[in-house]
Amino acid sequence: MTTTHRIALIPGDGIGAEVLPPARRVLDAVARRHGIDLAYTSYDDWSCARYVREGAMMPEDGLDRLRGADAILLGAVGHPDVPDHVSLWGLLIPIRRAFRQYVNLRPVRVFEGIESPVRGAVPGAVDLVVVRENTEGEYSEIGGRLNRGLPEELAVQEAVFTRAGVTRVVDYAFRLAAGRGGRLTSATKSNGIVHTLPFWDELVAERAAGHPQVPWNQEHIDALAAKLVLAPDRYDVIVASNLFGDILSDLAAAVAGSIGIAPAANLNPEREFPSMFEPVHGSAPDIAGRGIANPLGAIWSAALMLDHLGHPQAAHDITDAIASLLATTDIRTPDLGGTSSTEQFTEALLSHL
Repeated sequence: MTTTHRIALIPGDGIGAEVLPPARRVLDAVARRHGIDLAYTSYDDWSCARYVREGAMMPEDGLDRLRGADAILLGAVGHPDVPDHVSLWGLLIPIRRAFRQYVNLRPVRVFEGIESPVRGAVPGAVDLVVVRENTEGEYSEIGGRLNRGLPEELAVQEAVFTRAGVTRVVDYAFRLAAGRGGRLTSATKSNGIVHTLPFWDELVAERAAGHPQVPWNQEHIDALAAKLVLAPDRYDVIVASNLFGDILSDLAAAVAGSIGIAPAANLNPEREFPSMFEPVHGSAPDIAGRGIANPLGAIWSAALMLDHLGHPQAAHDITDAIASLLATTDIRTPDLGGTSSTEQFTEALLSHL
């Protein structure tokens, strides 16, 4: 008996509404081939436009509406008319935290046919994953501002690292490295941040003892950022705190040639709640409405979603089609140096499926 997967679609802002339809077309094509049943519910007005109109990014019962979904596919969040901290904390971050999506998974790969700006980043050599802690760390809600507008005005933001929060994401990263047959690198800065990062280091070493088959090391974030550019092929799985993982994954995507192709998965590994999948590129208001957005990040995110839902071969079909298109044609959106529209790129990719 075929299981129906309930997919919540949140186009969001800017090019989010332009890249989700291509992702859905690709999903539908590969679902037909593999006999996968997908049922969509779209929340088209959960956006900055809604915030400007009604003072909220989503309805008060938004999380309850999403709770019954098997997965969430998000386009992008953000608009110049709404401060970023308002839009993110009004939609994206509440979803991540309410549904305990404590793993942010960001694969990075240099495809044949996309020239990296980094000399040593060649196809087949760079294939890594950044595992970012996604619900605590530097992005906590603890802190505040005092004496606003006065000369002695101050702001305090406290990082929160818990034993439970660190160990669960580190264990996930070690399991991932073991499954890939690779090594793990832990990002730290314990020589300068004297409480939270030594705690992180201690817990990584503690969890490593339970994964003796996985070689691992730790590197300070500044040196790691430099090495990721100088020798990206040396890395396999990188585990990092919320802030460090956020920065490293964007850097790694740039090494791969364009942030426009980068996918992300916000995972609740225990599957107690829906997981959420989204491209990394953001809403890109400067090109929104022009029909030239790169849909690859959303399409690759959709492949990650299929893999999470238990359809790895369907997911491979999508990534294989992406690799084939880039390797054998010159069809590219402007961010990759081409002139193709979003529609032209999507049609070409569908033909490679």
